[in-house]
Amino acid sequence: MLDVNNLTKRYGETAVFSNVHLSVGQGEFVAILGESGVGKSTLLNCIAGLDTVDAGSVRINGTQITTLDETAQALFRRDHLGFIFQAFHVLPHLSVDKNVGLPLLLKGAPDWKRVDTLLNAVDLPGLGPRLPQTLSGGQLQRVAIARALVHQPKLILADEPTGNLDPKTAERVMDVLSQQVREHKAACVLVTHSRTAAARADRVVTLTANGIEV
Repeated sequence: MLDVNNLTKRYGETAVFSNVHLSVGQGEFVAILGESGVGKSTLLNCIAGLDTVDAGSVRINGTQITTLDETAQALFRRDHLGFIFQAFHVLPHLSVDKNVGLPLLLKGAPDWKRVDTLLNAVDLPGLGPRLPQTLSGGQLQRVAIARALVHQPKLILADEPTGNLDPKTAERVMDVLSQQVREHKAACVLVTHSRTAAARADRVVTLTANGIEV
């Protein structure tokens, strides 16, 4: 499902990381650990086509997205990727159900029954009409998970989804993420500094400046 080959990212003359190789199969949950500043979030952004790369390639479900232009990358993300941001990135002026349904709206085919089903699955029943500012941090993170899953993407990218949460809420969020990934049989890449969160994955690797260490 995901094949990262010899990926390198630089800022000026300084390499954030280089020679990154990573393969993730359908239904596989992989966690990436790494020291602060090593570029874990940057790697996810490069995989998603949200950031440019200086060398290497990213192939998702057979499509090499590093060769696509910005418009084509955006369309590919819309159809095939789910991204869970550490800072949630919910839209404050939209209700919870419209935030979750946004990927479907972008595809022109909102399915509000699916939105409600997913809100129930992430333990947010009846909160669809609420605005984000009325929710807790843990609830907002579950909204972000539901939004990433609602269009049934083939690949889920999760950027420190428990980084802003207390341990109990973090555990609950990881329960939801793990369950939903398994049920939808999506490939998932989680970047985190938390070994507790990483332990929920099928496989744990470590990102260094010189690549991935197994």
